[in-house]
Amino acid sequence: MKSKLLPFIAIGAIVGAAISMLDKQTREHTVETAKKAKDTVAYYAENRDELTALVESKVEQAQSLYGTVNNNVQALMQSDIQHMPTTIQSMVSETISAFSKKDDQLSE
Repeated sequence: MKSKLLPFIAIGAIVGAAISMLDKQTREHTVETAKKAKDTVAYYAENRDELTALVESKVEQAQSLYGTVNNNVQALMQSDIQHMPTTIQSMVSETISAFSKKDDQLSE
């Protein structure tokens, strides 16, 4: 017997979207957003180098943010860990270890 959950969720989403389109402001906003999205896709389809540079920039920003947060968490935990109970110290050490493993995987 097949699960009917996903088809009913999809039907509900379609019905909800159709009902929301009865509102004029919603309809106008949706059309405006779709036009902007179409224009953006068309622009980047013609300027793939710019899209590549944008994606690379965002990836570098995410990696930089991750590194900063990771370093800050490790520094904070190392300085404050000595004043915590043993149970919390082990939890913090495991968290730091998990972050370090993730960091090693990202740099490979």
